[in-house]
Amino acid sequence: MTKTPAAPARPSAHAPVLSRRALNRATLARQLLLERAAMSAEAALTHLVGLQAQNVKPPYYALAARLAGFDPLELSGLMGERAAVRIVTVRSTVHTLTAADALVLRPFSQAALDRELRMFRRGLVGVDLDRLAALARAHVEEEPRTPARIRTELLRHWPDADPQSLGIAARVRLPLLQVTPRGLWRRSGQVALTTAEHWLGRPLADEAAPDGIVPRYLGAFGPASVKDMQAWAGLTRLREAFERLRPGLRTFRDEHGVELFDLPDAPRPDPETPAPPRFLPEYDNLLLAHADRTRVMDPVHKDRTWTGNQPHRTFLVDGFLAGVWRLDEPGDGDGGGGGGAGGAGVRLTVQPFVDLDRQQRQEVLAEAERTARLLGGDGAPATSSCDIRFGEVVPGR
Repeated sequence: MTKTPAAPARPSAHAPVLSRRALNRATLARQLLLERAAMSAEAALTHLVGLQAQNVKPPYYALAARLAGFDPLELSGLMGERAAVRIVTVRSTVHTLTAADALVLRPFSQAALDRELRMFRRGLVGVDLDRLAALARAHVEEEPRTPARIRTELLRHWPDADPQSLGIAARVRLPLLQVTPRGLWRRSGQVALTTAEHWLGRPLADEAAPDGIVPRYLGAFGPASVKDMQAWAGLTRLREAFERLRPGLRTFRDEHGVELFDLPDAPRPDPETPAPPRFLPEYDNLLLAHADRTRVMDPVHKDRTWTGNQPHRTFLVDGFLAGVWRLDEPGDGDGGGGGGAGGAGVRLTVQPFVDLDRQQRQEVLAEAERTARLLGGDGAPATSSCDIRFGEVVPGR
């Protein structure tokens, strides 16, 4: 007789309620944004389960906001030693991950990539995807290849197929990562790809089960709902994993009655804990890792971090999204080229979404100067001044 699976437990009416501000402080603590952590870049990458890296600079900016004494060359060194890599995983987007996590998260994310591939099926009529994967693997393991060269090679075998669809199929069917010098601090390099197994000399993890990933997600982003983790991962049907793990987790409710899961001993600071300003990169995971993002932003601001297809860097005041910022420097370009002329050539512009009181403005100014000195130009010397400018507050729609 087949046993009927038990229905998911409903949120207990007696589960403690966490306010929006309590969720904010808990999440900031997990994200190392309440106070900078004295940990290595590698340990931070592990704790944060990677950093979104569609552009080159965001992982460096993300760690500068989170780590005490961070030196961008530390992360760059990890990538040069192949201890960290740039690879498509969760949400079918490029992340900077430790090598160990890349080998685990790539198979975990396969369903999200498969869903993306289905959007390109019309361009792949008549294409044998198994053969495509074998041909692409041989091509990129012979030597790293640019996406254009991969498409050109595959078009030789399927001249009537859509080139973009062929490239997407190779990325979905193979664990392609971006080799260095792409991603190194202040080094230029176009995207060139090979397989994770070839670059790292190790196989992908055999298991893609989420049970080992759920606690890590909660440790970095909790307390969180099932839908929150599904938004972070770009996956569905994670409820069963949470139910299997429920006996070892704590449960809460948010102010709307949504059930939240958390690790028993994870930090949940007092909601009134001070949260200093922090300057975050575009695509920061803090703003992307929950289905309900009100724990870090007012809904009125949710469309203000983008202009068209261009994402903006953001900053926090009192733990919540408060505006966007821009760092201009000589030779600026996301490819990581040219170094800058030191502090004199670095300008950081702050565009608040809200009125800042005098103390908040002073704190934002101090954090802006720190950010500009660390990340602008070749590193501004302590005796030089950075040009910090405040734009006018522009009300939201």
